[in-house]
Amino acid sequence: MSTAVSPLAPKTYPDMPLLEGVRFATAEAGIKYKGRTDVLLMLLDAGTQVAGVFTRSRCPSAPVDWCRANLPGGAARALLVNSGNANAFTGKKGRAAVELSAEIVGKAVGCAPEEIYLASTGVIGEPLAAEKFAGVIDGLTGRAAAGSWLDAARAIMTTDTFPKVSTRTVDLGGVPVTINGIAKGAGMIAPDMATMLSFLFTDAPLSAAVLQDVLSASVGGSFNAITVDSDTSTSDTALLFATGAAVKRGAPAISDPADARLAAFRTAFFEVMLDLAQQIVRDGEGARKFVEVAVEGAQSDASAKRIALSIANSPLVKTAIAGEDANWGRVVMAVGKAGEPADRDRLAIWFGDVRVAVDGERDPGYSETAASAVMREEHIVIRVELGLGAGTATVWTCDLTKEYVAINGDYRS
Repeated sequence: MSTAVSPLAPKTYPDMPLLEGVRFATAEAGIKYKGRTDVLLMLLDAGTQVAGVFTRSRCPSAPVDWCRANLPGGAARALLVNSGNANAFTGKKGRAAVELSAEIVGKAVGCAPEEIYLASTGVIGEPLAAEKFAGVIDGLTGRAAAGSWLDAARAIMTTDTFPKVSTRTVDLGGVPVTINGIAKGAGMIAPDMATMLSFLFTDAPLSAAVLQDVLSASVGGSFNAITVDSDTSTSDTALLFATGAAVKRGAPAISDPADARLAAFRTAFFEVMLDLAQQIVRDGEGARKFVEVAVEGAQSDASAKRIALSIANSPLVKTAIAGEDANWGRVVMAVGKAGEPADRDRLAIWFGDVRVAVDGERDPGYSETAASAVMREEHIVIRVELGLGAGTATVWTCDLTKEYVAINGDYRS
């Protein structure tokens, strides 16, 4: 884990309210790191419902396979997360490790192993010594409490430089309910169905089917609209848990995803997802610039998103941003290589409020001074107008610096 906090880190953290039905504790199990927490156990009251989305990688981790297999049951009693080892590409040993992990936690909690959800993050290809959990689980269950969500977020960090948390309170049928979320991620970020690791919790009494609909609907514009380095992790996992505790305060139990009373909840939940996703970009390994790429006038929203990601994932675009070079030609290149409909002679490009190119050539009023001033800012907006239709998309990324190479060149050492 880097010792220097990203310059793009939040200046303050939100006050994370207690969430009834969720208790947690952290421990040092010595998975990889010395002298820091690397295990998080979250205990969930009986009746808690769960939903999830996972990586589309064809080389998923053993914990991803475990969660996918158990998700149809819809019930959860605990979440065990470790950092330092992804338990990915570990074959039979990986499968045995998740089974042992779930068995250890299930015995301590008093539930079936299938009600235990697991997530791991860290090095790929190294067997996970799940027996190390046996030495800390009893202590974790004994001291689990409704404590600091920042501590929970810190326990799942790898190369992250700051913990990622977000919260919203929203009205559900006249009763306030809470949504709390934590996440981790800084590299290997081009999520496809989820983010590196993200865990979201609510006390709203929502069924597993409702949770799945809400979560799946929120992924596209949040976690799947960010990229640090174009690499999709083997471990991407986002889980949403609902304890239902607010039903005791009069909140309505909702089992139909089409229920109109969910409207405000959906909005607030998406805000939490987007906040966490953008924090991951702000903690991109070695990042110094937070970059918003907005594409307009495409033939479709899907086409706009593919073009936006082509720009956001381009090493040449990202290194130009790192060097504060207003090289709009690299954006032209990224649009052209995306394989999507585009007309060179209709293309217009802005850096911030400065139009740098229009109608297939440099803007007649182009000012290098003005464009360069935009590139010196910490938050940079690149906007592209294709002039072909009504399709739009926005994605978020960061610059590519020498520090990214250094962090990943030394990752296993």
